[in-house]
Amino acid sequence: LLDTDGETVSGFGPTFYRPYTEDERALLRQALKDGARLTDRTGRTPLLARAEDLVTRAHAEAVELFLERNSLTRADIGVVGFHGQTVLHRPELKLTVQIGDGVALRQRLGIPVVCDLRQADVAAGGQGAPLVPVFHRALAAQAALPRPLAVVNIGGVSNVTLIGRDDALLAFDTGPGNALVDDWMAERTGERMDVGGAMAARGRADEALLAWLMVHPFFAKPPPKSLDRNAFAHRIVGNVATEDGAAALTAFTARAIARAADFVREAPALWIVCGGGAKNPELLRLLAHHARAEVRTGEDVGWSSEFLEAQAFGFLAVRAMKGLALTYPTTTGVREPVSGGVVVE
Repeated sequence: LLDTDGETVSGFGPTFYRPYTEDERALLRQALKDGARLTDRTGRTPLLARAEDLVTRAHAEAVELFLERNSLTRADIGVVGFHGQTVLHRPELKLTVQIGDGVALRQRLGIPVVCDLRQADVAAGGQGAPLVPVFHRALAAQAALPRPLAVVNIGGVSNVTLIGRDDALLAFDTGPGNALVDDWMAERTGERMDVGGAMAARGRADEALLAWLMVHPFFAKPPPKSLDRNAFAHRIVGNVATEDGAAALTAFTARAIARAADFVREAPALWIVCGGGAKNPELLRLLAHHARAEVRTGEDVGWSSEFLEAQAFGFLAVRAMKGLALTYPTTTGVREPVSGGVVVE
């Protein structure tokens, strides 16, 4: 729950998480495969229709449980920001599909809903992502953080929002995030991740390999730019010891993020890290070393790394209702600032 007018953030409310069951996750994985074959963003195979119903129902349940557990009524909520589940994102074809029925959600909840937040940007020639930078800027203002500032989200892929002294925004994917080391750990140990970066901290990265990786054209390409989770593979480190591979992949992620500063005149003095990577002290240590700057987590500045994106879509929903811009030339590559979202009142 976020208290906002779409321009400033005046307060953070409670949070809640309704996980998908294993059966639900299996259906969504199948939906991703079906979605990859879509050529019409309104098209739905029978399986996609089932998945869309699931996504809508799960979000409705999440809101209802959230209200109940926090003694809130529907009248207390101004709008629900509903991103849905992306099953296809091909901005070069002006095609992006997030399943989730905003009209059905509005009817069940009795609360206005804003959905389909990426399509307007993609239709106008933008990448449709990232959408969160304008929220990062509002958070930075609310916390009176120094500029220039970098806000990094480390999920499967890493992305950054660079905020200048004049509040100008620049945002783009920096390169790999947790995906490579997660895949490495799953293959080598059966674990889902390198908890706390402990494996990487015990290893030694191959400097020659890292130097070769960092000359990849993606890192020199000017933004806007985005990256698929599978653009790089964990096996690039070769047949090395588990700890050495983890060290190399973690170092690769940190160096790629630090390279983001190449695209601004004044390097950030403070980097704030959110997402799963915020829980990896070794990754944070390496980022601080290569960025030559202070690195803090979202929690260090009073934010919630885990719920920041959920809060962002509440913020964006309010902006959409007011017709305010969600994306900019320097965040998605769109020609001029674009609002967006479908408002279901």
